[in-house]
Amino acid sequence: MEKITVIVPCYNEEDAIDYFYEEINRVMTEMENIDFELLFINDGSKDCTLDKIKEYAKKNQHVKYISFSRNFGKESAIYAGLEKSTGNYVCMMDADLQDPPMLLPKMLKIIKEEGYDSVATRRVTRKGESPIRSLFARLFYRIMNRISDTELMDGARDYRLMTRQFVNTLLDMREYNRFSKGLFGWIGFDTKWIEFENMERVAGETKWSFWKLLLYSIEGIVAFSTIPLTIVSILGMFMLVIAFIFIIFIVVKTLVYGDPVSGWPSLVCIITLIGGIQIFCVGILGQYLSKAYLETKKRPIYIVKDTNIDEKNQNVCKI
Repeated sequence: MEKITVIVPCYNEEDAIDYFYEEINRVMTEMENIDFELLFINDGSKDCTLDKIKEYAKKNQHVKYISFSRNFGKESAIYAGLEKSTGNYVCMMDADLQDPPMLLPKMLKIIKEEGYDSVATRRVTRKGESPIRSLFARLFYRIMNRISDTELMDGARDYRLMTRQFVNTLLDMREYNRFSKGLFGWIGFDTKWIEFENMERVAGETKWSFWKLLLYSIEGIVAFSTIPLTIVSILGMFMLVIAFIFIIFIVVKTLVYGDPVSGWPSLVCIITLIGGIQIFCVGILGQYLSKAYLETKKRPIYIVKDTNIDEKNQNVCKI
């Protein structure tokens, strides 16, 4: 019997997880010819999320869980789920029901009948989001698609169904600084996109603040493009040319009109401008340097504190 591993990253989802469990159980029951592994990744939750997951595991042998020693972030949770998955197919979805489980049968049918390596989902609307957040999200995708060789789909969700070959390829990339949306596109393979209307959270509040999303977008830009470094180099050359022009202008002015003491306010503005540009450029260089520094440490992507997965008897389905 074919098997699907459903990976569900969870961080403080005690209000939503019961609704999710009820809905995914309904879908699993409908797909009666498929064996399921429901793999919850507790990413250092501070509420009762883990307690509820353990209750599910007691009642349902298909429920597995991994609990981190602290909050490592969603990217680490995704990698842990991929690494411990055992199914022929692997699916990722959020516990807040913004990723409709009802699409799963359709996604599996596409992979089996049309020969795709993965089926991904994207939102065609951003209903429920603030206009500012939607604006910056669209701007991010436009910038990324212009400066990176990896194509990112606007409105793409992490919700997707993948073949074992697709998953194994992702696992071969053990980089510490992970940006899954970029990795999905970078490895290639044939992917079909399913569009759906934006779904609001069934309960609880989003854990992605505007600041966290901004930092995540910077992570993606640094991980999949070196264009910012090129921009810094061009900017430096431009400022050098401007400086030479000013030097020539000052020399000519001094020879013709003498050297009156004037213009110090404009001089202060110019120095401040150049200083700000230099600090900005150093900051960009620092972002790339910091990522390389973290990679050289070879720290684990996540640390497991508690799990009900039996490593000795874990049989991963082959390609």
